[in-house]
Amino acid sequence: MVDFTFAHREEGFDEHIDKSIRGYQHLLSDVVSLSRYFIEPDTNVYDIGCSTGKVTEALVRKNEDINNVTYYGIEIADGFVDAMQTTQSRITKEFPNSKCVFMQEDARQKDIRNASLVTSIFTLQFMPQKDRSALIQKIYDGLNEGGAFVFAEKTICESAKFQDMITFNYYDYKRKFFTTQDIMDKEQTLRNMMKPNTWHQIEQYMHDAGFKDVQPFWRNHMFVGAMAVK
Repeated sequence: MVDFTFAHREEGFDEHIDKSIRGYQHLLSDVVSLSRYFIEPDTNVYDIGCSTGKVTEALVRKNEDINNVTYYGIEIADGFVDAMQTTQSRITKEFPNSKCVFMQEDARQKDIRNASLVTSIFTLQFMPQKDRSALIQKIYDGLNEGGAFVFAEKTICESAKFQDMITFNYYDYKRKFFTTQDIMDKEQTLRNMMKPNTWHQIEQYMHDAGFKDVQPFWRNHMFVGAMAVK
């Protein structure tokens, strides 16, 4: 299987993504900040597609004062196992009273229950189209009333004209950090693995699952961060 995670990058996965998506750190900061509105005592928090566990750790750190919360970091790619173990050890040492579990598992097979918050940062776009609605439904069903699904996704434009302009504007940004060859090689690697939706399609997934309130809170180039509240 081709490694679409880029966990092997010399500069490290987190730094690679930070350079690839303008404003990525602001997105993550917003996700963590928003968690304060939703995480409640005696509930579970799930970070789907947690990669290195960076967001999961930040959620633990931000909400350490909330009692009896169990955090689950879920990642299917084996390229992140070592990083997850390192993050797990650091959390256990710094926050001995926090419950945090990282697992290499397919989120489509994972039970979600008693959840006050579920996060998914650029994960759904790598799943087969046929599986996305079922996972979103599982997330909705597993959330407690008032709980939230906070997610980020790469989107495509409804208009081919806008798509062309935004794509090349994005490439101009990426050339500050990567060679043209590197950018094109990555595009080729992801071609049959990443299948973005339009924002309208994503919003429809959420409404179909039962979410009535869906609100974008961050946008940059084709990338969108949003929250859906049950």
